[in-house]
Parts: sequence; structure tokens; C-alpha cells
Amino acid sequence: MYNATKPQAARSAGAARPNAGPAPSVATAQKFLVIPIIILILAQMGATGDNGALSLATAALTSDLGATTAQIQLANMIYPLVGGAFMIAGGLAGTMLGWKKTFRGGILLCAAGEIVLAVAPTMDVFIWGGRVLVGLGASFMIPSVLGLIPLIYQGRNRMLAFGAIGAASGLSALLPLALGVVMEVAGMHVTFFVLAGYFAVVLAASFALPAINQPREHSTFDAAGVALAAIGLFLLLIGVSRVSSWGLVAPMAAAPFTIFGISPALPLAVLGIVVLALLVVVERRVEEKGGIPVLPSVFLTTPQVRAGLVACALTFFFMGAQSILMAPYLQLVAGWSPVAVGAISIVTGVPTFALSLGIPKFAPHANPRHVIQLGYIAMAVALGIMALSVTKNGSSVVLVYLGAFMAGVGAGTVSAHASNVVALALPEREASQSGGIQSTMRNVGQALGVALLGAVLLFGITGTVRSQAAADSSVSSQVTEQISKLEIDLGSNSTFEQQIKGIKMTDAERDELVKIEAGARYDAVRVAYVVGAVIVLAGLATTPAITKFSKD
Repeated sequence: MYNATKPQAARSAGAARPNAGPAPSVATAQKFLVIPIIILILAQMGATGDNGALSLATAALTSDLGATTAQIQLANMIYPLVGGAFMIAGGLAGTMLGWKKTFRGGILLCAAGEIVLAVAPTMDVFIWGGRVLVGLGASFMIPSVLGLIPLIYQGRNRMLAFGAIGAASGLSALLPLALGVVMEVAGMHVTFFVLAGYFAVVLAASFALPAINQPREHSTFDAAGVALAAIGLFLLLIGVSRVSSWGLVAPMAAAPFTIFGISPALPLAVLGIVVLALLVVVERRVEEKGGIPVLPSVFLTTPQVRAGLVACALTFFFMGAQSILMAPYLQLVAGWSPVAVGAISIVTGVPTFALSLGIPKFAPHANPRHVIQLGYIAMAVALGIMALSVTKNGSSVVLVYLGAFMAGVGAGTVSAHASNVVALALPEREASQSGGIQSTMRNVGQALGVALLGAVLLFGITGTVRSQAAADSSVSSQVTEQISKLEIDLGSNSTFEQQIKGIKMTDAERDELVKIEAGARYDAVRVAYVVGAVIVLAGLATTPAITKFSKD
């Protein structure tokens, strides 16, 4: 139960805390247990459901707004990119302004963003208007969800509450199926209006949250830290994601500029890393002067905190892999409908929900290190199964569903303990502020999943088609030269035929190029899945730092 005078995080960190206010009675704490978590779950579901709606809209964006695969990749990435860049700021704002205020402000921004997505006339407005607004809204809403939990729940109730928030990803599986039906019946634009209405309902429900005694931090807002975090993350993720369209070293036609004659993608990514390193130095100085940094040093120096943040990131990296690989492939290549793709979310969502909530509830003393390790292995297995589900011109339905189920097993297992691993290793103030950092890591993980695996996918398809066409004696040099100027989108054989329709060639050359592209697409998708599995398994190296939870 909630006990502000002796918080669990304080005992775990081994340091005394100032009294945060009178503790409510046991009866009051029990009364507040169900209603707040339902409201917070609804908010978390909305954020996850928005990403699900975008995955379902892949075909509609292509037909209605003329989106390319690179633009769809950017649309998938811009929300977690903006959210990740500003969620640290959202977490800091919550400690200074109050979590309820930032929670409601975030919901309003999300609703406004969904309206812009619904009426967007072009992909530029869709990406830089609607997706940016939703990302900004999430940067205030999601840290508030994680920040409110340590103030409302304590001890085992807190562990169960964090598990319930992880389970929200499973419950969110209901939204894509419902939204898929709406999209198929009424179209993409109505679907985003429905999401705007959903956020309006969550906003109204937020006024039923219980009163909390949250100590406010009175300090200067760390504007320099916020700016450095936003700029560094933006440069890093934009650089990584644009490799497929701007080029790795040699610039492609789509590159907006060059740096010393090379593609700007890698220089921007490196510059982002430099800015983030500068952020660490600046934040140390803010902390030494007694200020409130957006990135307290305890998050970098505590091994268990680092391991928990990696777990948060890898769970959403895995989700990013699904959004850029599975959903687009099934719709654009295998020809699945939005409803069919939405149905897969149920297969993923059921085990996600059951394990995220069930492990803390029925196995509260399970070693969190072993739980997270099993989750990583399950996620890697899921990605392997998804790779095997890919065929030259479609997919194996049985393996798609099996991979989706294992995805839920892995995500639910890791989510059961990831947030609590972080909170229990921190002092009380930082435990509350950790919502912003955890949310940032989730969004950065998702953005990296979309950016990195999307780059592997698109770069692999385009590069393989160009090299194999050049090496094929049945394809003339004139045709090869024209192919070298194209950026090949993910799509079916007929989609590729439309893309090369303007190039003069014989029927035999066209048939050969279609065959080459089908093989390149098959190989690139599988390689991207394998790369994702390797990255997830690399997370096992961080798990020895995770210790058992306290039993009280």
C-alpha cells in the first residue's frame, strides 16, 4: 500500500527520503486501486492504438496520399522520434507542474494530432503536422502515466500497477481490430477522427483520478538539457532512418544536400551522438549546482537502472520492427486487408496482457532477471519465426500467427518487470521522474527499430536490385543505368512493374527484373528480421545487473 514515509524505492536504493505527505489509509488506498489504473491503461492504450492505426493505414496512405515506403517509414518513426526527444522534458515538467496537468495537456495534444491526421491533404501535413502533434502529446501523457503510479501505489500494488500498464499493450490489441473494421468500412480519415474521440473520452475520465499529495520541485527549468536531448535524438534517428533514401556514403538522388561530397545520413547520426555526449556533461553541471537535470546521473551510473531502461527500449524496438516489417509486408506484398492485419494484434495482445499482468500478480517473487531474459529469448524466437513466414510473393499464414503469438509472449514477459526494475533502484524523487526517461527509452527504441530495420529493408532491396541487374547479361546497360536511379519501394510484383513502367525495355528484361526484385525483397525482409533478433538478444548482456525485488 501507499506509504509516503517509507517508500519501497527508498528501501531499494538504501537512502532515506523526506516525508512526501500523510499516507492514506488502507481502505483509501484500496479504493483508489482500480479506478486510477483503468484511466491510466486507457491512456496507454490510446498511444499504442495510434501506432496500430498507422500500421493498418499503410495501403490507404499509398493510394490516398501517394505515400512511398520511405515516407511511411518516416511517418512510423516521427511519432516516437518526437515523443522520445521531448519525453524527458515531459517527465521534468510533471515534477514541476504536477502530473495531472501534464497528463491532461498531453491528451489534448494527442486529440488535436489525430484530427490533423484525419484531414491531412498530403503526406507532408500528415507527417509534420499530425504525427508531430501526437508525438508531443505522448511526450507529456505517457511520462505522467508512469509518474502517477509511484504516488498512488506502493509495494506490491505498485508492482501490479506497473504490470497492468505493461498489459495495456496487450489490451491495445483490441483497438487495431476495431479500427481495421472502421478503416475498411469508412476509410482512413474517419478512423483517425474516431481516435480523436477516444482521446476526448480519456480526457473526461481523467477528472476521476484521485487527489494526490505531490511535492512540487521548485527549480529553473532545464531548457539547455531539453534542447540538447531533443536535438541529439532527432539528429541520430533522422540520420539512421535516411540511410535507405539518402545513401550510406555515396549520395542518392533524394539526398537534400551533401557533406564533403558524401551522403548526410551518417554525419547527422554521428553529430547526434556528439550532442548527446555533450548533454551528459551539461547535466552533470546542472546537478552539481543543485538544479533538476532532465537526465539525473543516477540513471547512467546505476547498473540496474540501465538494464531496466534497455528492457523498456528493446520491447518497443521489437514493436518498431513489427510496424515497419510485418504490417507493411502483409498489406503491400501479401495483400492482407486492414481487418486481417488487425486480427493479428489479438493474437499478440492476449499473451502480452496475460503475462504483463499475470507475472506480477501470480509470481510476485519470480527473479526479474530470469523473467526478462526469457522475454528477450521469446522476442528473438518470434522474429525468427516471422522471418521464416516470408515467401517470395506472400507469407505463410500459420507462421505469421505463430510469430505474432510469440511476439506477445516476449513483449508481455519483459513488460511485466521492466518499469519496476527501474523504479525500485532509484530514490523516490527520481523514481517518479523516471517516467519521462522510461518513456524516452521506449520511444527511442521504437524509432530505432523503425529506422534501423527500415534502412536494412529498403537499402537491401534497392542495393540488391541494382547490383544484380548490373550483373545480369540479359539486362541491357541502358536499362541498368535507369534502374540505378530508382529507389525501390516495398511492394508486390505488380507494384514494381508500375515503378519501372516508364523505362523502355523488352518483355524478357521486364520479367527478369521482376524476378530479381522479388528475390531481393524476400532476402531483405528476412535479413531485417534476423538483424532485429540479434539486437534483442544483445540485451541479455545487461541482465546480470538486475537483482531480486524486495519481498515486503
